Amino acid sequence: MIDPRFMAHALGLARRGLGRVWPNPAVGCVIERHGVILGRARTADGGRPHAETRALAQAGGAARGATAYVTLEPCAHHGATPPCAQALIDAGIARVVIAARDPDPRVDGGGIAMLRAAGIEVIEGVLDSEARSLQQGFLTRLAQGRPFVTLKLATSIDGRIATASGDSQWITGPEARAHVHAQRACHDAVMVGAGTARNDDPQLTVRGMGEVPQPVRIVLSRRLDLPVDSAMTRGTAPVWMVHGSKAPEDRRAAFAARGVSLIACPAGPGGHIDLSAALSELARRGLTRLYCEGGGTLAAALLSGNLVDRLDCYTAGLALGAEGTPALGAMGLSVLSDAPRLRLSEVRTLGPDILHRWTAG
Repeated sequence: MIDPRFMAHALGLARRGLGRVWPNPAVGCVIERHGVILGRARTADGGRPHAETRALAQAGGAARGATAYVTLEPCAHHGATPPCAQALIDAGIARVVIAARDPDPRVDGGGIAMLRAAGIEVIEGVLDSEARSLQQGFLTRLAQGRPFVTLKLATSIDGRIATASGDSQWITGPEARAHVHAQRACHDAVMVGAGTARNDDPQLTVRGMGEVPQPVRIVLSRRLDLPVDSAMTRGTAPVWMVHGSKAPEDRRAAFAARGVSLIACPAGPGGHIDLSAALSELARRGLTRLYCEGGGTLAAALLSGNLVDRLDCYTAGLALGAEGTPALGAMGLSVLSDAPRLRLSEVRTLGPDILHRWTAG
């Protein structure tokens, strides 16, 4: 069938926008007539222009009477740009095939209604589940008020992330590490806890993939007790630091002077940063997809709080023993029924290592 084929192409375009278009959804659009593609585009980096207007610009006058395949319902509201539904109407599109409805209250069927009121045939639900999987970040932000959270762990076969002396570079091989860089690239931000920032001094950038937009680097540090001069603050990609309300003013001023964006959050259990509040604030600032790289204390807290949507566990074929640093900190579990359970969704070999991908629910 022709509709799934062209919609699959539009989804492939949309996928290229992941991590590059926030706070907007990554949308793909294909303009087709008589089996010939007249225009194709994804949402531009930064979120604008939208996919539909870019594809229509490619098609020009040939768009009149054509079919538009769009991975998410065209917007119906006036924002920074006019509604995409109106652009499709003005271009003379005769038929619009949509993968998934947009649950944003500003749209939520409004784009479809505009198109049908203009006499355009609208087909819904073509590759709907694939589109919703692609839009997990956007949908999680709308439904739960937080970004979609991917937790990444890279461990030995006995669940360790470093030796007793702290040596951790490298547990996994180059293929797994390259895959991690690709995952950073398709998330809006990369987050670590204060211990990882202090011990590893990570850059948290995407490397080895050419010139690509860099994710926001986020550090959670209750007291901002971190070196002001670090690999992150020396870089050019944005750095956000989530801190407690009692972080010293001199530390705040020092980081602000280095161009770091500071985000104050209330305390949760044990005086630590309230992770739910922190994630809500990150979503309010536009983030839809968050990649957390530890350490163990932060990873355990996210799992305990049911705040992990996907767990990517890279396992290497070496053992470090009980004296090694565990991948997860204490979770306070006394009975097995309280342990968070995830569903295995993918297993992949990456050189000498294995990726197990787990999803919530």
